[in-house]
Amino acid sequence: MKKGWIIALALLLIGAAGAYIWYSRLKSNAAAENGPYDNTLKPRIELSRFDITDISDDAITMNMYMLIDNPLPVGFKAHQLDYTVYIANTPVIADSYKKPIEVKSGDSTVVMMPVKMLNKKLVGVLKTLEEKGIDSTTYKVRSSFVLDVPIVGEKTFAATMERRLPTVYIPKIKIDDIDLGKFGLKRMDVAAKVSITNKNKFPINFTDTRYTVMIDGKQIADGYQPEPVVIKAQATTPVVFPVTSKPGKTLSVLPKMLFDKKDTPYLVNFSCKIADKSDNPMFKNSKMMATVRGTLDDLKKLK
Repeated sequence: MKKGWIIALALLLIGAAGAYIWYSRLKSNAAAENGPYDNTLKPRIELSRFDITDISDDAITMNMYMLIDNPLPVGFKAHQLDYTVYIANTPVIADSYKKPIEVKSGDSTVVMMPVKMLNKKLVGVLKTLEEKGIDSTTYKVRSSFVLDVPIVGEKTFAATMERRLPTVYIPKIKIDDIDLGKFGLKRMDVAAKVSITNKNKFPINFTDTRYTVMIDGKQIADGYQPEPVVIKAQATTPVVFPVTSKPGKTLSVLPKMLFDKKDTPYLVNFSCKIADKSDNPMFKNSKMMATVRGTLDDLKKLK
């Protein structure tokens, strides 16, 4: 019996020594690669891209895709991921992802996190960069998460990802005019005349563009522009989006459109896909939705 315990203990020690050697070798390899692990076998987190889903008057809503890589010899679970996003060392987003994250040993996963960035914070940062003539800046993500690792138990990991990238500006859409064209018995031509300002040093293509026009809470028209619309770099590009509507949709609002412009609100919703020839990761495959509000008195003219 005593001899059996000695053999079992010896096997346990051999196994532990083997595991230590294996772990040390992995750690040494990570250090030799001079990679993203800071010479240690710890999880790595990396910002993959942003997908813009909505741009409103007060906030930008987007999906943030984070790559989580696990070089550990065991899998782990994390119940929450806390993160802060910085642009030019100024925090613009601070939030938590509260869904469970599980990554197997030697594997990785991509987590999509919906986030909201207040325009007030972003505009302040971009305005400062523009005034200083800075065309590239530092994007940084600081994150921390508590891992439930077998044997080791819970352990907190913190990671910082930093990249120097071109300063990215969100295109700004302004409604110049809503042009009511010829009336017909069954249809009426409507055109939304728009100015799109692109402060980026690269042109942007809007594709698969869809839009609706509402006046005084009633939708009078909608339209679809499948062909790409090229928005010039560092310029304001005028665009006319044609739509066709039945006259009956506008008859009820015509009196206000013609005689009460000051108190008659309009609302134009845009949605499109953003394409960038330079493959900027901040815009790649992004979708953009924008809502433009005002009163008819704000427009240059109303025919």
